[in-house]
Parts: sequence; C-alpha cells; structure tokens
Amino acid sequence: MRIATALLPRRQRAIILAAGLALLAGVGVYALRSAAPTAPFVEYPLRDPQDTPVAIAAAADGSIWFTIDRADAIGRLRGQRLERLPIPGRNFEPLGLAIAADGSAWYTDSAAGAVVRITPAGEASKFALEGPIARLARLAMAPDGSAWFADATGLGISQLKNGHFKRYETATADDGPYGVAVSAAGVVWASLQRSSKLVRIAPDGAMATIELPRRGANPTDVAVGSDGSVWFLEFRGNRLGRLKEGKFSEFAVGEQNVGLSGLAIAADGAVWFGMVRSSSLGRLRDGRLATFKLPRDKARPYSVAVDPDGNVWYADISGYVGMLPARAALAP
Repeated sequence: MRIATALLPRRQRAIILAAGLALLAGVGVYALRSAAPTAPFVEYPLRDPQDTPVAIAAAADGSIWFTIDRADAIGRLRGQRLERLPIPGRNFEPLGLAIAADGSAWYTDSAAGAVVRITPAGEASKFALEGPIARLARLAMAPDGSAWFADATGLGISQLKNGHFKRYETATADDGPYGVAVSAAGVVWASLQRSSKLVRIAPDGAMATIELPRRGANPTDVAVGSDGSVWFLEFRGNRLGRLKEGKFSEFAVGEQNVGLSGLAIAADGAVWFGMVRSSSLGRLRDGRLATFKLPRDKARPYSVAVDPDGNVWYADISGYVGMLPARAALAP
C-alpha cells in the first residue's frame, strides 16, 4: 500500500487514503439533501507546532486518545486537559488506533514495524512484526480482545491475539489494505483500496472477498453499525457506501470531491465522517446529509470518533483535536 500525501499550509502533510467495499446485490444511489447547521465546536490546539494528530479514539471512561505523527508520544485528553504520554520511539504515519475493553490504547507503529499497547497508566508494550519494513493502516479491536489491522507489507489483514500474529493474505501486492472494523459478533470487515474490494473474515477464520460495483471508487474507512450494516467511504467516488442484508447502496456527498476520511457510527445510528478538503464534518442520518463547518478554513479533519455521551471528536491534521458537543450532534 502506498500512502498518498499532499502538502498542507502550516503542516507537514495530509494523508488521503482509500479502501474498498463490495457488491452482493443490486446498486441503489441516493442523492442527499445537505444542510449546514451552526455548531458550537470545542477545539484543543496541540502545544508543539510540529505535532500532527492522525487517528483518534474514545474510551469508555470518556478519555480521548489520539496518535501524533513523527512524535515520540501519544496524546490523551482527560478532563479538558491535553496529555502527552511517552512511547517507545518516534512514530510515523500512525493511522491505526483503537481502545480495548480494559481501557488500553492499541496503535500501529509503522516506523518500528510493530503494534503497540499502552495502558491508562502509560505503560507501553511493543509487538514487533516479522520483516524489516512494515506499512500499516487502520486498526480495530475485536470482542475477544484481539487487535486487527491492515498490513500492506504482509499483503493483507493481520490479527494480534495473546502476543501472536496471524495473517490473512489478499490476492496481490496492489490491493492496498486500509480500513478495518469488527462487528459485535466478531466478524472482521476490511477494505482493499486499489483493487476495490471488501474482505470479510468470519470468527472461524473463513475469508471472502467481494468486488466493488463501482470500479476505481477507492473507498477508505470501514465501520459496522449495531444492525450489522457495513459502511465505508468511497474516496474517489465521493460517496458513502452501505452493505445491508446483502444489498449495496450509495449516498452521494456532493459534486466536488470533499476528501472523505474517517468514519464512526453513533448510538443513534448516525454515520459521521471527515471532509478534509472542505474543512467540515459530515453526518448521514435517516438518509439525510448534514454538514458541520469547522471554525477554521484550514482545518483538516482526518479521523473521527464518537464518545459514550454522543460527542463527536476529530483529529485535525492541521494541529488540533476538536469536538462537536452531543447537543449539536443529535440536533435535527
């Protein structure tokens, strides 16, 4: 997997990546009505002007974790206070981050070729992959406590469980595995950005790949709803996709490519995502799209997460961690 990059004002790079979903039945395309609600965002600028938050995740205790590109620390926000927890080595493009049931944070460390676990107390454990080079993408935690992540070097999706890795290889080196999500039933869904496919790995290890109906859509992040629906972003297609009960649907975001990145599903079923090129968050709920313009025109929301209270958080690679309060996120 090759990571596409673009220069940003006041920042090193914006990482715009893509992944895949597949067709099981007919295709439905929905044009969405867009609104632009006024939103009272809360933002936290990172202290170091070189810090670039990339991935973000919400813990059950309300703390917010985020990775920092090219830093020897991982970030955490607790009680409106930003913390910088030391990690073993300087990270590079830390795209994967998820929180386990015990409150520990797991993230991908491509520079070290490893997956790292850090406890709420700041104690870190590193699990090194085989081989000298690793290019890792998103990461998700399964109900059994295992970590799943996209592993481009290993040409597929890997599982880390009880300190041991298990790799599920995809067809070719050009697949570009990127997004990963795990359902409540333990089914793993992952995306292959270049070959435009979705990967499904059952709890018993059986793996299947499904072709995308739209060639060259390059969908990115993947998320699974409480009803089992699989959602994904089509980066080049500028659409949200959904696989539900064997049927594939698409939801158009707009005429211009907004740079879709980051995906999270709230408790009310709303699908939240970042719109990097338009400095906005997007919400799809009940078939209707709403856009929430961020306070700064140079904002670049790359990853999103929803906390237990319904607040929507985002990692802004222009140097901020931000939040849309639940009262605004839940509003019509």
